[in-house]
Amino acid sequence: MVPLLSSRYPAGKWLGFVTAIWVQAICGNNYTFSNYSDALKSLMSLTQLELNNLSVAKDVGKAFGLLSGLASDRWPTSVLLIIGSLQGFIGYGVQWLVVSERISPLPYWLMCIFLCLGGNSTTWMNTAVLVTCMRNFPKNQGPVSGILKGYVGLSTAIFTDICAALFSSNPSKFLLMLAIVPAIFCITAVLFLHETPPASTPIERKQETQYFNVFNVIAIIIAVYLLAFDVTGTHGRQLSVVFAIGLLVLLVIPVLVVPLHSIVFKSDSIYNVEQPIFIEPLLLVPKDSPRKQQEKPEIVTAGTKQRPLIGEDHTIVEMIQTLNFWILFVSFLCGVGTGLCVMNNMGQMGLALGYLDVSIFISLTSIWGFFGRIVSGLVSEHYLQKFGTPRPLWNAASQILMAFGYVVMALALPGSLYLGSILVGICYGVRLTITVPVASELFGLKYYGLLYNILILNLPLGSFLFSGLLAGYLYDAEATSNTGGGNTCVGSHCYMLVFFIMAFACVLGFGLDVLLVIRTKNVYSKIHADKNFTSNMLDASETTQK
Repeated sequence: MVPLLSSRYPAGKWLGFVTAIWVQAICGNNYTFSNYSDALKSLMSLTQLELNNLSVAKDVGKAFGLLSGLASDRWPTSVLLIIGSLQGFIGYGVQWLVVSERISPLPYWLMCIFLCLGGNSTTWMNTAVLVTCMRNFPKNQGPVSGILKGYVGLSTAIFTDICAALFSSNPSKFLLMLAIVPAIFCITAVLFLHETPPASTPIERKQETQYFNVFNVIAIIIAVYLLAFDVTGTHGRQLSVVFAIGLLVLLVIPVLVVPLHSIVFKSDSIYNVEQPIFIEPLLLVPKDSPRKQQEKPEIVTAGTKQRPLIGEDHTIVEMIQTLNFWILFVSFLCGVGTGLCVMNNMGQMGLALGYLDVSIFISLTSIWGFFGRIVSGLVSEHYLQKFGTPRPLWNAASQILMAFGYVVMALALPGSLYLGSILVGICYGVRLTITVPVASELFGLKYYGLLYNILILNLPLGSFLFSGLLAGYLYDAEATSNTGGGNTCVGSHCYMLVFFIMAFACVLGFGLDVLLVIRTKNVYSKIHADKNFTSNMLDASETTQK
């Protein structure tokens, strides 16, 4: 007898997806730097440039995500999750020891190493989750990316609000949460998240879509719940505890989606026939996958292999030789690099404009980033299926909206930081979500783990350019030195030029995204035709059953 939670049964497959959601819900610790950056700046007597370079060291950890991409081709999901949890436990654990003053502040270079280690931990978790789920649900890459990346967006708000509710936003307790909680969830995911055979019939794919719709609704409820807590002001101790318990209940609810749906709609009968289990490295394309069936045979002429067409599987060398890759890479840099600068500097941006507590802005960026992620995944998939709209078009739209957000923040009008945080959060979420399926649709799934980690090199690169150099130097140029060390800047002038330069970068990114839309129209026309063919098969199957 095969266990119920085996990959042969839908319950095991979907429970794995639920644990993937949980891992993503605690994977946004890279975006929480502003919650404890002021404590680090005070304890270590840092200038803004030195503090920003600490945040760059944190983001440089993502550059080593190439290792997780390579490892995902050789090691199972469980090993990647264990490595990520151990790195996070050590990296954030040491930061907790420093901020809680259990040990003296470490040398600056050593702190950079531990921040880098903590930053790198999420690349192992993200790679394990994304590669496995994109392979398990190849026909629903848009919704899968939107849901998983959406929970990454929510994770900052989840950590921030729970810490505010239970520990009054204490930075040392916040870091302790970052060290312990991800390790617990990763160990849980090790037990259930494995690669499983993808849906093989139109009926199964339709049922997947139904499940994803339910998961989207639950995610939106969680986002609204977090938003309500943030906008209702100060809460008493009892109400805060009730909020934390309610949030935990909402995070557990996805476990009930599949059994309840099966009971209500009696939809599990199509899975009665057992399917064989197969185990292979994460990035090898199954022989029966749609992409493998569509691959053209290799043509060898005079001993030279023909380059793959756009939309077919590329090796990493073949990918970086294409103009489309570099257009995608630079446009991605313009969006996520500038957005990351705002997230890393939100603490000082709020203080410069007179806000003593910036947790509301951090939560707003996170929550609206979730809406950007979840909506962009659904909308891009809908318009691709109905009209063949290229996904990069949504990246282009987000760049213009993000540029407007930076202009609003530069003007420093009343409430501009609230509006700017919302707009930047939305557009940053769109960028991260849309780029995930775009990369696989243009360059294939065979080397996707490594491809994904090459693309997110933009995070440390963008952090260095926009946060470490641009924001750090311009802030220090406007700031006044403190007697005990470090410096402070108060006023709209502190970041005005930074915002205008980042707005220009987004306009440049918009132009590149429009160019990519033009260059990939044929690819998305083929994907559109394939999706319509699948839909017609499903309609024919349902008609036959009737």
